[in-house]
Amino acid sequence: MFLLANVKNRGVEFIIWFSAAAISTVVSIAEILKNNGFAIEKKIMTSTVDMKDESRGRPVQKAKASVTIEILLGKTAKFDELMAAQAEQREREREREGGDVEVQS
Repeated sequence: MFLLANVKNRGVEFIIWFSAAAISTVVSIAEILKNNGFAIEKKIMTSTVDMKDESRGRPVQKAKASVTIEILLGKTAKFDELMAAQAEQREREREREGGDVEVQS
């Protein structure tokens, strides 16, 4: 999955990032993690380039041609507990699915 290639786990923090058309995806993923109690938002960074506004004669920041977004999230205090509960639920589902298999000879 593309997301897994773009996650940096730093112990109690993790960063997710994408570029261009996938920006709405990374924002949605961050919102899902926050809304489900897994993460808190710490910082949002976008790629920009300094340019000079000729009409005003002062530098301004504009998005680069290849825009990226990087969201730094912190793990909540309940993160490990929530992950353990998810793992237990997946294991129970696997056991249920495995128990329904009928062997034919």
